[in-house]
Amino acid sequence: MCVYKMNDAINKEIKNFFEVKNRSRKFIPGETKIPLASPSYGYEEVVDALDSMLSTWVTMGEKVKIFEEKFCEYIGSENAIMVNSGSSANLLALSILTNPLFDNKIEKGSSIITPAVTWATTVSPIVNVGCKPLFVDVDLDTLCINTDLLEESVSEETSVIMPVHLMGYPCDMKKISKIASENDLHLIEDSCEAIGSSIEGKKVGTFGDIGTFSFYTSHHITTIEGGMLVTSNENIAEIAKSLRTFGWTRELKRKNEINSKYSEIDPRFLFVNIGYNFRPTEIQGAFGRQQITKLDSLIHHRRENAKFWNERLAKHSDHLILPTRNLENHVYFGYAITIKENSQVSRKELTDYLESKGIETRPIMAGNFTEQPVAKLIPSSKHGELKNSKLIMQNSFFIGNHHEILEEEREFVANIFDEFFKQQQ
Repeated sequence: MCVYKMNDAINKEIKNFFEVKNRSRKFIPGETKIPLASPSYGYEEVVDALDSMLSTWVTMGEKVKIFEEKFCEYIGSENAIMVNSGSSANLLALSILTNPLFDNKIEKGSSIITPAVTWATTVSPIVNVGCKPLFVDVDLDTLCINTDLLEESVSEETSVIMPVHLMGYPCDMKKISKIASENDLHLIEDSCEAIGSSIEGKKVGTFGDIGTFSFYTSHHITTIEGGMLVTSNENIAEIAKSLRTFGWTRELKRKNEINSKYSEIDPRFLFVNIGYNFRPTEIQGAFGRQQITKLDSLIHHRRENAKFWNERLAKHSDHLILPTRNLENHVYFGYAITIKENSQVSRKELTDYLESKGIETRPIMAGNFTEQPVAKLIPSSKHGELKNSKLIMQNSFFIGNHHEILEEEREFVANIFDEFFKQQQ
């Protein structure tokens, strides 16, 4: 009885804390920082997580399951398997395709096509499972893999296509799916930066054999750390559930059949596959099941910010490539900008000016991954000269675009761009 009273009291204090925090928030131009990201959680997530902590059931349980069910419904997939990060989701996806129990497993040493502009946790899992990344150039206006070059790059060594919906923009999945199908290739969509993005009403992550998502603190929704693997293939889903947790049988649909076959072994500790410990916590599940209800609103806000900047910054099109293509599909992980090759302005000049005004900037993910020092340590290849990826490495960056950038903040950002380019005249 006392515990429930304590919960009510704590819950009231937490709700009051967030209300006061939101009311006291004030933007002072030139003084208040505009960060790249701001966690999107509030009172509901904290209370739900605290409920798990006070119950002492904090490892993967009912709340994770509820979040998985809600995520399936939102994305439009038959199965969703939550893990402890988007990075783990990518490693799990590739581990399934190389697993001995997967019917059409890929061979170690085979080639996996992926864009040259990406993040390390797309590339590392390819190497971790014994395969070789083949880097393909991207389009400058979308930052996504160039599908014409992708088609050219397919060879007898290719086993998987792994596109990345970079910065929230959807790749051309119709064409990529067609290429994969015609060449009998597996297809994994790295959708970690594009949750909620869609093509003609179909959500990214559901076009391929497997889709992966991230709920890191800077992403559209957050479970602090966390990720999800989605698939409509039941065999893949079953292997994923086993590999996620040590390779045991506890979550498998066939567990009773398997347990009967090995009746001499305690069914709680019966291992039928190699595996990892990628389990999420109930705290993450609590965050997730609250956050998913806010996702569409958060995406709408990002699109409104981007629409405003696209209109205000269009006057600088002699210098800048802006993310203006297919706005209704874009979920704007950030607001990405590329300085044109023929511009007299350098990225450093512009980003230094923005930073001096409190507007945080960063490069586009890892840039051209083949230029990273780690590329010398891994067996890989590239298709062509990667001209656009090289330009992005030198000339591209992004600024924050999230729910805490309101009308006053986005107006200030646009004014600072105007101010900078006026000084260049």
